[in-house]
Amino acid sequence: MTQTGMTEACDLPATTARAMIGAKRLSPVELTQSCIRRINEVDHAVNAMVARDFEGALAAAREAEAAVMRGDALGPLHGLPIGIKDLDEARGLPTTQGSVIFRDHISTTDSAPVARVRAGGAVILGKTNTPEFGAGANTRNAVYGATGNPFDPTRSCAGSSGGSAVALATGMVPIATGSDTGGSLRNPAGFCGIVGFRPSQGMVASDKRSAGWSVLPTGGPMARNVSDVCLLFGVMAGNDARDPLSVTPSADVTRGVPMATDLAGIRAAFSPDLGFAPTERFIRDTFAVKTGLFRHLFGSTRDASPDCSGADEAFEILRAVGFLTTHLERVRTRPQHVGPNVTANVEEGLRYTAADVARAEALQTAMYRRWQGFFAEVDVLITPTITITPRPWRELAPTKIDGVATRTYFHWLALAYGVTLTGHPAVSLPVGLDDRGMPFGLQIVGRRGGDAAVLGVAAALERELAGNVRTARPLPNLSALRAARPISEMEGFLGFG
Repeated sequence: MTQTGMTEACDLPATTARAMIGAKRLSPVELTQSCIRRINEVDHAVNAMVARDFEGALAAAREAEAAVMRGDALGPLHGLPIGIKDLDEARGLPTTQGSVIFRDHISTTDSAPVARVRAGGAVILGKTNTPEFGAGANTRNAVYGATGNPFDPTRSCAGSSGGSAVALATGMVPIATGSDTGGSLRNPAGFCGIVGFRPSQGMVASDKRSAGWSVLPTGGPMARNVSDVCLLFGVMAGNDARDPLSVTPSADVTRGVPMATDLAGIRAAFSPDLGFAPTERFIRDTFAVKTGLFRHLFGSTRDASPDCSGADEAFEILRAVGFLTTHLERVRTRPQHVGPNVTANVEEGLRYTAADVARAEALQTAMYRRWQGFFAEVDVLITPTITITPRPWRELAPTKIDGVATRTYFHWLALAYGVTLTGHPAVSLPVGLDDRGMPFGLQIVGRRGGDAAVLGVAAALERELAGNVRTARPLPNLSALRAARPISEMEGFLGFG
């Protein structure tokens, strides 16, 4: 169900809205009010914006408007409403992390990424839904319940940044924060028809991660188009001594504008499965059709996958070890308050030995080095974002793909976590709908440290595809969402089963 009649202020691209605010052609108050109206109109159907601060947002918007009228220097996000993923601390707002343990927790400080976007002038409108502690790519929890896909609220929006993706797709906010370990930025972007970017590790500093030396998790930006992602990324990126892996971003990143890229000079590799991911036949066929529409735009193309030998084993072990660091004590002392995904990861982690961890680190390192050889011959690698098309959110995680059992509850995320292991930057770009009427996302992977370059390729491809309904960003049917029954009335809404 799609429509193209989005004309409210809340539907403006973030870059357009910001330019209009600076030119005194759009009031931050008007924009914030428009976002609030959209939330009130459609969020009952999808449950994306779960903790709201409309009063505080309007006060911040009035202050932002006064600054414009005074002629003050304005930040790059000045007056833009933003949704904050509920894993991120935001001063004065609940931060539950989707866990009943933190149901009543109110943040007294901002996390590092939130502090940066607040300082950049963004208006924090509320918190977006996430699965418990971000575990699993189906946005459901026992605090706020399930978040539905904006194209069919009975289906999954993926996760763990699912609330942010849905809020963006429906026009509740023009920009939103997310985070990514096994694809938590990219997967919901692919399922919801928006853009999600996993940057190189250290580009978006974290002061909250318990395992500060782990290269698996990172924060990142989400928006409706690549230029808006670049705008937000330019603010979120920055060095922070509290993060041992933090780096100083280049000027190409902090300027917040995608690089001008000529696709005719780009060498692209295409792979439906990275050589190991359990990609369903329907997705393989859709990928072949979609990429057949634009392969000719690149200077050269090949069908090839980097060697991902050992990826499943390495990710399973390293992910479980990370869960031990953060959640072991909770599972031991409050097992009745911890959901099945977190419990499963902790129990798995306890089974591993030091030798297992050493083997996982060796597998990851060997895979990383093979990828460097692969990227010496290509500039970008293009895959589907996710191995399946959206399924009902009642299914906590796929147990089979094309009739074959999955290894783990997150095995269906292998296209994303294969990239996570190497640390390469990757963006999910919406490319129309599939034959079942659901959004289809492409994952574009760049070279090590090539964040600005891969965003430049994504921006150029986005421009080329925008004029074709088969490849342009799809839009959900807002009229249908307005008329839909509340998702909270659906069986299984609250909880995990």
